[in-house]
Amino acid sequence: MPARISKDEFDSEVLGAELPVLADFYSDSCIPCKRMSPILSQLETEYADKIKIVKINTNFEKELVEKYSIQAAPTLILFNKGEEVSRIRGAVKKDEIITLIKEQI
Repeated sequence: MPARISKDEFDSEVLGAELPVLADFYSDSCIPCKRMSPILSQLETEYADKIKIVKINTNFEKELVEKYSIQAAPTLILFNKGEEVSRIRGAVKKDEIITLIKEQI
């Protein structure tokens, strides 16, 4: 399961990461977010040496929500070398996320 991180860990875990990072901005009360969780866990296993996946709870990390203009959960943002390179809003199929990942690895 992808690790949940806070704003205190964001710089080191996401912006400073060697690998591309897929950040899942989610909410505990969001049904589509809950449906995405097993997909992200599968992808974390399948792409373990190629990409890192982290979860950011929008209810507790308001500073990051504002900084990255998160307007809906789930929002997936792909970072590479500290820069946002792609974004997907809403619940999506696994294949769409794989396409996003493969563009960066």
